[in-house]
Amino acid sequence: MRSIRPSFTARRGRNARRGISPVLGAVALASVLALTATACDSGDTDAGSKTDATASTGSDGKITIPDDIKDRLKEHGIDLDKWKNGAWKNWDRDDWLREAQDYVNPIIEGLWDPDRMREAEDPDRSVDENDLSGDQGVTDATPQAVDAKAVSPSYHDNAAEAGKVFFDSPEGTMVCSATVVEDPAHPGKSNLVWTAGHCVHAGKGGGWYRNIAFVPSYNDSGMSAEQLETATKEQAAPYGVWWGDWTKTSDQWIAQGGQTGGDGASYDYAVIHVTPEEGGTGKSLEETVGSALPVNFNAPAVPKVSSVTATGYPAAEPYDGQKLYQCQDKPGRFSLSSSDPTMYRIGCTMTGGSSGGGWVAAGSDGKPSLVSNTSIGPVNAGWLAGPRLGAVAKGVYDSVSDKFAGQ
Repeated sequence: MRSIRPSFTARRGRNARRGISPVLGAVALASVLALTATACDSGDTDAGSKTDATASTGSDGKITIPDDIKDRLKEHGIDLDKWKNGAWKNWDRDDWLREAQDYVNPIIEGLWDPDRMREAEDPDRSVDENDLSGDQGVTDATPQAVDAKAVSPSYHDNAAEAGKVFFDSPEGTMVCSATVVEDPAHPGKSNLVWTAGHCVHAGKGGGWYRNIAFVPSYNDSGMSAEQLETATKEQAAPYGVWWGDWTKTSDQWIAQGGQTGGDGASYDYAVIHVTPEEGGTGKSLEETVGSALPVNFNAPAVPKVSSVTATGYPAAEPYDGQKLYQCQDKPGRFSLSSSDPTMYRIGCTMTGGSSGGGWVAAGSDGKPSLVSNTSIGPVNAGWLAGPRLGAVAKGVYDSVSDKFAGQ
């Protein structure tokens, strides 16, 4: 089986083999989905409260790194100017910082150009079926595969909250899917993006990814991969490139997340706070795209959910990661461990690259809300599983919202 991992590329050709990874990890654990993300701290509320040691956003929308962080980074041998000029490519394990207070993701203008975005692919990481054979919790029968349907362009008109997360990892350039969500501290002006934990952090034994950025309505007009080869940045990213200036995932993902077997999948989620690469007009992400989804942390029981719609940019074969797809199905229950929350599972043929993409369901009031995100799936695409969002997920979300509440 495989998880929905991030897609990556080392400037390789489009014909290179792309596989889907099994579990969350440097590649993520979501039914073969590509990831992309950058995280700056765990679900620990104390770490998130250290505002004196975090990056801030200036009036021009650019990230400012406080002197205390610069000094700490220099202690680790990192010079910010050299970082922007390519030093970030050094993935020496001793320098791959894992501490939240040392997380920095300075904007590198022009890094995410159309070619680099187009070439981000899904890493080849297969998972042995035995990895998921020992379910101890409640698991329903495997759902029938549901063919993913292409979203009609423009994507902004039909799925305005959806987009792609891009990031760099020790394995190369990667991509995931993500969703614009509401921010209770800034009603109507959210800069929050929801994705999978494995799209921002490598999990157990790993660290935060680098150069994390979000592109809403990527390839909005639905151009083919061939057409995108000559596309302008405005065509590939019509609503701009938004860099993650702060990110949180769960402590459980950081401690347990693995590349195989589904470890940590029940807590595989993350929230990214973003800022525009070029400063922009001062509008928030929500104002720019015109929409943001509320998040439902009162995880509804499976019998109460008649239908879930999962959205993402699948990048592993037979898809190429350039177009947006959706699957709609009634969820069942899926459990990897009796000690962890039971996950949602739906039939869906999306592959790696769709990892982190939002799962949306109508509430009792009939209005849509985000209830999960793609996390893991089998090697031979046919279903996806995503975490149910409860108190831990709300803690991650609230900590990011609270951090920027006064700004």
